[in-house]
Amino acid sequence: MKAVLFDAVGLPLTVGERPIPEPAQDEVLLKIAACGICGSDLHMTEDPKTFGLKRHDVLGHEFAGEVVRCGSAVSDLKPGDRVAVAPMRGCGACAFCRKGEPAWCAEMKLIGGGYAEFTTVAARQCRILPDDLPIEEGALAEPVAVALHCVMRSGLKPGDRVLILGAGPIGLLVAFWARRHGARDVIVADINRHQEERASAVGATGFALSGPGLAEDFQARSGGQPDIVFECVGKRGLIDFACRLVRTHGTVVGVGLCVGGDEWDPFAALSKEIRLVFAVFFNMAEFETALGALGPGRYRPQALITGRIGFDEVPETFEGLRRRTTQCKVLIAADAA
Repeated sequence: MKAVLFDAVGLPLTVGERPIPEPAQDEVLLKIAACGICGSDLHMTEDPKTFGLKRHDVLGHEFAGEVVRCGSAVSDLKPGDRVAVAPMRGCGACAFCRKGEPAWCAEMKLIGGGYAEFTTVAARQCRILPDDLPIEEGALAEPVAVALHCVMRSGLKPGDRVLILGAGPIGLLVAFWARRHGARDVIVADINRHQEERASAVGATGFALSGPGLAEDFQARSGGQPDIVFECVGKRGLIDFACRLVRTHGTVVGVGLCVGGDEWDPFAALSKEIRLVFAVFFNMAEFETALGALGPGRYRPQALITGRIGFDEVPETFEGLRRRTTQCKVLIAADAA
């Protein structure tokens, strides 16, 4: 089968051939319909020691596909089923797994494999797509679920003022969920305006340029300081920046993947008694809710999709995404070749 492979830090991904895997007893073999390129994938290729990436590994954890073959112990799926995949693979038997929280299983592995024509996953990682949802759009379920988990962790209440730092896919999807959960103001801030229209399309009530004047800009738009600030970039100094922006007794949610340490002054948080929480992954109930949110509605996560590419286009596109571009969510689709 065709697959996109990691070679080494500093080298582009390459397109090669890998054998089609065989499903274990509890697994299914999927023909992948689409896989999203995630910012985490970029981080993984820049720091393989932290993330355990090895030469010729296949990236990709945001994918949907069709069941081709089932292992002998699989009874709840069958060939032809269209499914989205949650990339956290737990043991399936511990208390966390039984509660639908495989992210906290002691044996959890974050699986990849989506940058290929086929892959195997545990059947318990799969959820069947609604009949009216195009299979490629099922690849959005994973980032939509991540953003939902962020909002649930925040304790957002109807009427809250929300500021989101970062107009990448997760930041925009946090805006989508914040609006659905009744936030009064949902303002997305970024260092450029590439995604301003897209922010509006998913439900943001405003867009601002991030920088020294952001606090005054937010106050002028909303009449007060933010109740909740979501840091969705993952750059050094932004947690500190968020703590200075949020109101007294407000909440800062750390979402962005900041690797290699950070610098911040905790006095800003202490003096305002800020609630500082972090969010990563999601549970299976949130994953199912995310699938439902991909259906009809005034605001749709599908607005994030900016391109569909075939395997041969992945290396160049992947390198391009390391720089700030007008792209948002790019899907790798075998039939886009």
